[in-house]
Amino acid sequence: MLANRANCVVVSVDYRLAPEHKFPAAAEDSYAAVKWVVDHADSINVDANRVAVGGDSAGGNLAAVVALMARDKGEISLAYQMLIYPVTNHSYATESYTENADGYLLTKDSMIWFWNHYLNNEEDGQNPYASPLLASDLSGLPPALVLTGEFDPLRDEGEAYAKRLQEAGVQVEATRYDGMIHGFFWMPATLTQGKKSIEQAADALKQAFQGSIASA
Repeated sequence: MLANRANCVVVSVDYRLAPEHKFPAAAEDSYAAVKWVVDHADSINVDANRVAVGGDSAGGNLAAVVALMARDKGEISLAYQMLIYPVTNHSYATESYTENADGYLLTKDSMIWFWNHYLNNEEDGQNPYASPLLASDLSGLPPALVLTGEFDPLRDEGEAYAKRLQEAGVQVEATRYDGMIHGFFWMPATLTQGKKSIEQAADALKQAFQGSIASA
């Protein structure tokens, strides 16, 4: 649906998975894949000046992290980052974790389980490439779309990341979908808000790509 509505090439990254391959394997693989796309853009009919990263949940984490890596390494330039209820911090000390710990598909216990399988140790959780919210500087990152759901344990950390991006001078479009649980983005056949969120993401991508054309 995103590919059709945004009229863009979509590259799905088969990064190594935990627990067999713990942090930072997934982040390094995702960055390597994006760099490959930029370096080999012509071979897959892609414009190297209009490459965006995006994902939901853990994929949103990796998208945000790849954007950080791209800025830090200075090897590639990204046009946009699409962050759908992203994981941004190895912490459970938010109101949304307390309010939505159980009963809304994604649970606090599940997130603890996921993090414990992903990280080698607690120290890893303080690394900005695991917890992008903890990065000391978020300036110089590509424009972002950040979508969150009202009844999602990850709501507050996603919104906190959007706020920090804005404070760092990054152009951000942030929307909370009221009444929605984690995962609503991939439920467009069932949830009107799911369909609406995909339309919003596709429109944001189209605008980002057109903006890159105008500034090129």
